[in-house]
Amino acid sequence: QVQLVESGGGLVQAGGSLRLSCASSGRTFGTYAYFRQAPGKEREFVAAIRGSGSTNYYADSVKGRFTISRDNAKNTVYLQMNSLKPEDTAVYNCAARNNFCLSDGCYTTRANYNYWGQGTQVTVSS
Repeated sequence: QVQLVESGGGLVQAGGSLRLSCASSGRTFGTYAYFRQAPGKEREFVAAIRGSGSTNYYADSVKGRFTISRDNAKNTVYLQMNSLKPEDTAVYNCAARNNFCLSDGCYTTRANYNYWGQGTQVTVSS
């Protein structure tokens, strides 16, 4: 049974940093992504990484502040979040799909991902 296990959330002050981890049990996927959902809002795309990590894609709201990376030897994906803002407060979920995404729309569409982690809370205080 495939599992995505997330860790690394927590409480941080505005301007601080956190690193989220997403470990996949026993296999490597073609594309990984992070989505987030704030209270009262729809789940939104944050970042994605394809293949060996040469192709990354970010939401405009996090571009320049967040970095997604992967370690295929550990079957783990990381989301480094710097310069955090209160509006980054949300539950963050990692997601994975078997195949590579080949278009921007593929990365950002929730239905394109087959597997989801349990979510981790990120709270940024002002």
